Amino acid sequence: MPYVVTADGVRLAYQVSGGGDPLVLLSGQANSHHWWDGVRGGFDAARRTVTLDYRGTGDSDSPDRPYGTRDLADDVIAVLDDLGIARADVYGTSMGGRVAQWCAARHPARVRSLVLGCTSPGGPHAVERSDAVRRSLAAPTPAASRRALLSLMYTPAWLAEHPGPYHTLGDPTMTPRARRRHLAASDGHDAWDALPGITAPTLVLHGTDDALNPTANAPLLADRVPGARLHLFEGARHAYFEECATAAGELVLDFLG
Repeated sequence: MPYVVTADGVRLAYQVSGGGDPLVLLSGQANSHHWWDGVRGGFDAARRTVTLDYRGTGDSDSPDRPYGTRDLADDVIAVLDDLGIARADVYGTSMGGRVAQWCAARHPARVRSLVLGCTSPGGPHAVERSDAVRRSLAAPTPAASRRALLSLMYTPAWLAEHPGPYHTLGDPTMTPRARRRHLAASDGHDAWDALPGITAPTLVLHGTDDALNPTANAPLLADRVPGARLHLFEGARHAYFEECATAAGELVLDFLG
């Protein structure tokens, strides 16, 4: 597996597959590149996909110091530099969408097109999840928390037909400290003032029944990023990109094409 060492000395693992123009896939909070395992093959047929294990996940280092979504965006650029990729399409979901916002805002020459999935602008303008959702995720047992997260990710009908494994429930190799670092990075995100400066063509995607990252964030992003397009997947929850893999993948490739 290839690695790159960032300017601040963190070793990051990254993965490349497929062929064609480069497409960076950015996963959600507290997840490694395995977040994309269920859908990556659909992109590999048309694109050279690039993923990375965020700081604290997978085979990357886990520094014991604060970092934010801006730092994670700079890590993405370090991977592109190591690969010799001058410009790539970037598709980020959940916290990966927050990281992707900074990739486009801070490094506009490196982002050809941008796809923001099930994410938010962060800060005071974002629509936060409800207290009921927060309580469900803080259930007294790991099994109850897992059931709550599965329900927020997928519809009951999809779960009934797909018994797992599920790749979106968090990286099991992460330490509690690393999970706290990821939570702080995601919670501290606020790109509201930077969004109007994004010049990359942008597509915003979301499930209509997403309670983990409320759907109301999608039109906020689409209205804030100049010229952005918005598409909602009816009835889908947070992991729309997996439950609606065929439709979502085709839409993304058509937009990027």
